[in-house]
Amino acid sequence: MTVVAHRTPLLIDGGNHTLGETFLSRRVQQRSWVAFAVVARVELAVGDLVFDARADGPADGELVLLLHGFPQTSLSWRYQLGALAAGGYRAVAPDQRGYSPGARPADVGEYRVERLVGDVLGFADALGIEQFHLVGHDWGGAVAWQVAGRHPERLRTVTSVSTPHPGAFRRSIQDGEQRDKSSYILFFRSPDAEPFFLDNDAAGLRALYTASGLSDDAVEEYVRVLTQPGAMTGALNWYRAADPGLVEGLGPITTPTMYVWSTSDPALGREAAEATAAQVEGPYRFEVLEGVGHWIPEEAPDALNALLIDHLGGASTPL
Repeated sequence: MTVVAHRTPLLIDGGNHTLGETFLSRRVQQRSWVAFAVVARVELAVGDLVFDARADGPADGELVLLLHGFPQTSLSWRYQLGALAAGGYRAVAPDQRGYSPGARPADVGEYRVERLVGDVLGFADALGIEQFHLVGHDWGGAVAWQVAGRHPERLRTVTSVSTPHPGAFRRSIQDGEQRDKSSYILFFRSPDAEPFFLDNDAAGLRALYTASGLSDDAVEEYVRVLTQPGAMTGALNWYRAADPGLVEGLGPITTPTMYVWSTSDPALGREAAEATAAQVEGPYRFEVLEGVGHWIPEEAPDALNALLIDHLGGASTPL
């Protein structure tokens, strides 16, 4: 049907790039491949680009857009789609810019934050919805903050999973613990990143997923997408073009907000997580998942689903 209108620390030793041991997380819950196929596949046309998406739930339910992070796809939200649908929501998870075959511009400038924010508004417009709930993980969380700070009138609620507010992130990466945690970004921006991930049958990419404990079925699907022509470059262009600490032009966060952070996330630290509260002027809840790693939607789906249903239902902004 057509609808019209994580990042991994690397250890660099003697020129050799290897996955950092600190990124290892406990094994995610194993689920059947059957869970991958229970949702509808749709296409969202935004300008000249066409985005693939997974969708579930009643057509007349409140829209929830779910934004994935690096290096994943809409598949990362497979456990949330069904739970939100069961709660009466229309849940739609796009494969974002660079990940969808019909939305892989070659120019790095096409991955700047204004383009990413424009995509999100375009998804809602393509679905004919003015106001919606927004949920993002990893880079998706960074974009969710940008949408909330620039277009609050479009949102009912916003939820960031793992990713702190860009103002808190900026302070921590300049003067605090986030500087070391985010040191891998320099490598991701380099021309060495693509061959590292894709050479030898995507050995580097597979190692990232294996180290993170993702299921074999999910790994194969992520590898299938990211080994398509231009996909890995598109995914890495988010790092090359965008600034997760961008605050210029960002207004106050007044939308009802939930931030879900986990204590065993090696990529995003406690300092910026706890400092995020000072960046939010509207209703705010900060939820901490003890002992959970970076890949919250897949590692702790039941906990996240319960939090989302409660937040969306309790803090929904009337039209």
